[in-house]
Amino acid sequence: MAQITKPKVVVGMSGGVDSSMAAALLQEQGYDVIGVTLQIWESAGPEVEGGCCSISAIDDARRVAFLLGIPHYVLNFRSYFEETVVDYFTQSYLTGETPNPCLACNKYVKFGEMLRKARGLGADYIATGHYAQVLRDPDSDRFLLSKGADERKDQTYALYMLTQEQLAHTLFPLADYPKEQIRKMARERGLGVGDKPDSQEICFIPNDDYATFVQKRSEESIKPGNFVDLAGNSLGKHRGIIHYTVGQRKGLGVTFGKPMFVVGLNPVSNEVVLGEDPDVYTDTLWAIDLNWISISELKEPIKIEAKIRYNSSGAHATIYPGEIGVDDSVMVRFDEPQRAVTPGQAVVFYQGNIVVGGGKIISDPRGRR
Repeated sequence: MAQITKPKVVVGMSGGVDSSMAAALLQEQGYDVIGVTLQIWESAGPEVEGGCCSISAIDDARRVAFLLGIPHYVLNFRSYFEETVVDYFTQSYLTGETPNPCLACNKYVKFGEMLRKARGLGADYIATGHYAQVLRDPDSDRFLLSKGADERKDQTYALYMLTQEQLAHTLFPLADYPKEQIRKMARERGLGVGDKPDSQEICFIPNDDYATFVQKRSEESIKPGNFVDLAGNSLGKHRGIIHYTVGQRKGLGVTFGKPMFVVGLNPVSNEVVLGEDPDVYTDTLWAIDLNWISISELKEPIKIEAKIRYNSSGAHATIYPGEIGVDDSVMVRFDEPQRAVTPGQAVVFYQGNIVVGGGKIISDPRGRR
């Protein structure tokens, strides 16, 4: 009798409850599971619970793999992570953007390099503990990225950059479960991570002091400059543009006799533009570096819901192709003005639960900010 070969999947295991249960569920579904932990930064030490690459996190992943009876490997991605995520993060802040390093990590590390390594191990798929699901459109035959059952934990915003090739080889086993059920299932299986808290900070900056981190990695000193109003009038001195982001009110270091907010950052003139609360709202944004999932390209305007940050709710809008003279660009016009549209962040487009695509928000090329 011919031996039945199980499909092989490499599961990224961070030591948390979600990735641990992803491995457990796939094993129960009949997959040949291999657990890997990506070492992407220097160890945060054994005392840092849940810290990036902490000894406790690696030990938790290793222990869960042992309980499941699956092989577990620690892969050293430190230099690749530094090049594709940390250097990008640093440079973005220096150029007046507010980046989301998790998106770069997903694009280059978790679903890029890890998939390449998985294929080297003979795996058919990679899997993570993200709350999302992969579907197939029977009409277009395209792979689709959709929200999972627990919309409160929806992570599709952070996955908009996945390509058709990556989606074809990715499994999200938590798609059908709410987070609390995943915790309950982990406790029932005795995995020891059912009550482990979720990580909240930027993983390679455990104290959340990103400005100091950027300053230490910058080849040039961070120079103070001028706060200016929308007409260009000087309002005082700022500490350096890396300390500010669009929509910020607190921590400006200067009082103005009325509430003032960061409206924009100009790295060329080293100015931080301030305005009043209404000035922080806009009904238009521009985006580049686009990735399309449910469609192959944007040929004409379409109506969508757009999310401009991870925790925002979607807002009704229309996207228009090539509005700034760049092929890989779109203009997004919202039905209602949105607060603190921030260059460097992602804008992700939805139709219902399906991700249409997304891109990186840039400063207004027509001069507003």
